[in-house]
Order: sequence, then structure tokens, then C-alpha cells
Amino acid sequence: MNAPRAPLMPLDEARHKLLAQVRRLPGTEAVATFDADARVLAQDLVSALQVPAFDNSSMDGYAVRTADLAPGAVLRVTQRIPAGHNGQPLQAGEVARIFTGAPVPPGADAVVMQEEVEVLGEQDGVPQVRFAQPAQPGQWIRRSGEDVQRGATVLSAGTRLGPAELGLAASLGQAHLTVAARPRVALFSTGDELVMPGDVPPEALPPGAIYNSNRFFLKALLHRMGCEVSDLGIVPDRREATLAALKSAADHHDLILTSGGVSVGEEDHVKPAVQALGALDLWQISMKPGKPFAFGHVRRSTEAGQAHFVGLPGNPVSSYITFLLMVQPMLLQMQGVAVQPWAPLQLPAHFDLPKGDKRREFLRVRRNAAGGLDLFPNQSSGVLTSVVWGDGVVDNPAGQAIAHGDLVNFLPFAQWLS
Repeated sequence: MNAPRAPLMPLDEARHKLLAQVRRLPGTEAVATFDADARVLAQDLVSALQVPAFDNSSMDGYAVRTADLAPGAVLRVTQRIPAGHNGQPLQAGEVARIFTGAPVPPGADAVVMQEEVEVLGEQDGVPQVRFAQPAQPGQWIRRSGEDVQRGATVLSAGTRLGPAELGLAASLGQAHLTVAARPRVALFSTGDELVMPGDVPPEALPPGAIYNSNRFFLKALLHRMGCEVSDLGIVPDRREATLAALKSAADHHDLILTSGGVSVGEEDHVKPAVQALGALDLWQISMKPGKPFAFGHVRRSTEAGQAHFVGLPGNPVSSYITFLLMVQPMLLQMQGVAVQPWAPLQLPAHFDLPKGDKRREFLRVRRNAAGGLDLFPNQSSGVLTSVVWGDGVVDNPAGQAIAHGDLVNFLPFAQWLS
């Protein structure tokens, strides 16, 4: 008599168990700010200056003393201040022609945009301008420090750096940044049925053979997470080859990532090989697509320590979605990022789902012009076109039916991939 199957593990519990076993990697490095995209800041960035560093004009126009601007006032333009140049103190009855970004001269307390000023002729060689209306003190002036105060922490350790963060760091004079060590990830596939694109043309693909698509999107996802990736290719379905690949990978990497190859099939050598070299847990997670998930470690032979091991499902969509839900937060935590709960958007479903699945389901959807979500018609775990077509997933609780117009939890892919 077969023993009863253990209940499926809730996804939130699986994430918690996984992240509880993951620590930040030791070590940091200094990299050029130009090269720090997708890296994680390892120490607080404290500003050594004010931004802006000085009061400056946010418009092309005229720097004025508001006390001089009676309706119809005609004033003298006594100086011209382009960006990068300092002006002279402004006296009563004077204005300064000023350009965007230029320092506001002493004595001026407002800027009037050029479109609101009438340019007259010269008098005694000095240009004259007329103002039709008064100005408010402070208008069109960017005050020193209004963006960043000296001594303020502008980026905290654990911040994942993107284009905006790099621009902010550069605005503070930072040519280099101290960032967390990259996770070193060994990626390999198992299965004699796998064929690399380019090795065999589609018309000559042998019966039972499939192209190895998972290897391509997993490598790209790893790079987007700031990882240093070693692509170890396809490991033959033989025990000694699998053992050798795992030993070598563990010695030089922090994580070994595979897709497929952790089932109980007789040709599957990954499970016993990992168990022989370390430890392995096989989880059945209550999620769809996906369910099988392997997590463990492989001991290093050349030094103390171990490498994490993760085995993803073999079906492409299952592998893709499980990476986003489980591996992505793991990699961020290894770099010192505080993993936050997902922040779904509440959007209306423009489809019907008469019957929910027994597992928590992640439905591939796409936002439409009406502000709702359309459902990809084929939700099979092997249909990779659903991920290309969609721009996110609906996080649908187990057993939950959906009627057209219901508000659902939408998770955009961009929150994982940006």
C-alpha cells in the first residue's frame, strides 16, 4: 500500500523557508559608476554637497528684484549670466539677463520668464525691458539644497542601482561606488533530448528532441539580477558526468541552477548526485505553473563552505515563473537587498475563469486599452508564447473563480525584471 502523499507546500511558506537559508555574500568591490547598473549598493551614499549647489534659474528669462516690478516698470539690463558663470550684485532698477541653470545674482529674489518680458531699445547703450506685472519672490528659482542636503543619506545600502540611481550618484560627484559582490551562478541543463539552437536545423530535429529554450531565458534573467554567470552547457545523462559537473561548479560558484532533472525518473542523475555531494530537499509547491522545486547545497572540495543548489521545473513557463517567484528574491538577498512583499495592482479582469485551480495560479495576462486585463487563451506550462504576449500575471488564490469585471491581483513582470 502506497504511503499518502504529503500536502503541497504553500508558496509563501516555501519562499520563507528558502530565504531563511540564504545569507548575504561576503565581500564588496568598487566599480565605476558607469558600470554599476543592476548592482547593489554596499554602503550608504552620503552627500558631501548641496544639490543644487547654489540658487539657480529654472528658466531662461530675467533675474529681478521683486520690489522694482511695479506694473509697466521699465528696467535696465546691466548684465548677462549664462550657465557656468557668476553674476554681479543686482542694484535697484537693474535686472540681469539669465539662462537656465545659471546662478541667481546677489540681490535678485525672483526670475521672470522671457516670454513675459517686453524687450525695448537701448538707452545710453544699456538694453531696456518692460514688465507688465509683478513677480512673486522665489519664482523660477531652484534653491540650493532643495534636491539634496549636505550630509543627507541619498541612497541606502541594499539599494539596487538603476539608471536614476546612477544619475543621482553622479550628480554628487561619485565616479565609483562600493557594491555588493556578484552572485556567481553556474547554469547547466540535463537531458539527452536537449539540442542547442544552431546545432541542428529545425527540419533535421530528431524525434523526441527539443531545443533548449530554458538555458537562454535563465541566463538572461540571471544577468538582469546582477549575477556573474557560467554557462556549463548540457550535462549528459550519466552519473559520473553529473557528479563531475556539480563538484566543479560548487568550487567556483555560490549557486548552481538547473532546470529539469530532479524527478524520480531512472535516467535522472541530478538528485542522487546532489545528495551524494551535499543535501537536497524536493518540495512540491502549491503553485501553477510550477510545483516541483529542489533546494539544497553541494559541498566545496577545494575550500570550506558550500554552494546553494536550485532545481527548477523543466517546462519552460514553469521554469520562468518559478525563477521570478523563488530565485529572484534569493539572488537579491544574497546581495544584501531587503526582499519586500509583492505589491499587486488591483485591476479588473476582462475575462471569465469559471473554475479556479486547486493550486495558487499565476495566469498570464496583458493590460488592454480599456484598463483591464486580457487572458492568454492557452495557460499550459509549456506555452512560452504566453509569457512573451503577457506583461504580467494574475495571482489567483486556489479554487478562486473569476468573473468578468472582478478586481484581481495583477503582478507586472516589470517589478521583477527592471
